[in-house]
Amino acid sequence: MKFYLGADYRGFEKKEFIKGFLIEKGFTFEDMGAFEYVEGDDFNDPAVAVAKAVREDLGSYGILICDSAHGVTIQANRFKGIRAAHCDNAESAKLAREHDDANVLCLSAHFMDDEKIREIINAFIETNFDSLERRVRRINRLDEREDYD
Repeated sequence: MKFYLGADYRGFEKKEFIKGFLIEKGFTFEDMGAFEYVEGDDFNDPAVAVAKAVREDLGSYGILICDSAHGVTIQANRFKGIRAAHCDNAESAKLAREHDDANVLCLSAHFMDDEKIREIINAFIETNFDSLERRVRRINRLDEREDYD
């Protein structure tokens, strides 16, 4: 399982924690930025980089972190094939994978400590998509918009 990681300045420290956690779990990852702490930088660039990487690397996953997780979630979901889910607990991460085949996990740096992040990532990586016909149909409809990149 490969992950692409991205964060703005508010999520930079948590991204560094997540790197260590993924190494402990034996997963590979690529850091898509920010590569240094720059107060006030934007969440958009790392979110776009992660979304594009996940879209191109089938079977990979992304993890994005910003202050609230809202900005990175909105930005990543602008890309066809991306199903970014803002998860604030393990159950929501499980449901995002099981019901919606989420491929990008979005986390809040402001509202989560390291232990909560660890629990959420574990739930995300341990849960498989339950490919019931209705779920596959709904997911396919997500990419029906006309104005995609």
